[in-house]
Amino acid sequence: MTKQVLGRRLMALGAVLILCALGLTAYNHWDDRRAQRQAARMLEELKAAEPAEQGADTLTLDGAEWLGWLSIPSLELELPVQAEWSYPALKTSPCRYAGTPEAGLVIAAHNYEQHFARLSLLTAGDTVEFTDVSGAVHRYTVLQVETLAPTAVAEMTGGDWDLTLFTCTYSGQARVTVRCVKMAG
Repeated sequence: MTKQVLGRRLMALGAVLILCALGLTAYNHWDDRRAQRQAARMLEELKAAEPAEQGADTLTLDGAEWLGWLSIPSLELELPVQAEWSYPALKTSPCRYAGTPEAGLVIAAHNYEQHFARLSLLTAGDTVEFTDVSGAVHRYTVLQVETLAPTAVAEMTGGDWDLTLFTCTYSGQARVTVRCVKMAG
């Protein structure tokens, strides 16, 4: 094979790889927007729904169980939270990973731009609110933001934190983790 033929083949391969990268980027952007639209629709439905009966901790809407919604004012973010996590559920909205609003709630979400992509921008003292399906508002203060290994499940769910939020880093090699405590009063 001549250098000229090899050069053409490598140029063609490079062009194919660039097109694949552009396609993947377009798909990721589309998927992010799809998740944003679905979450916004579910948030609207949750807010419009009658509060859950006394003692009920979930509400069924659109075939899914919902725990409530999360508000993070400093990120201008408000998202519905599904009652149980699964990979398909995470493609719509954040999900409860463990716990309850009364006992160590852990919420996971994808790092979609309109979900938890900016979680690492939170700082100590920021406010986070969780409104459960009965209408009770739980207010928290961010104490720390840390990075954990993706296999650090015990560290993610352990400790005396009232609220933990987490998502993958952009590379997927670690988890951005926000630790919060309940506000007094």
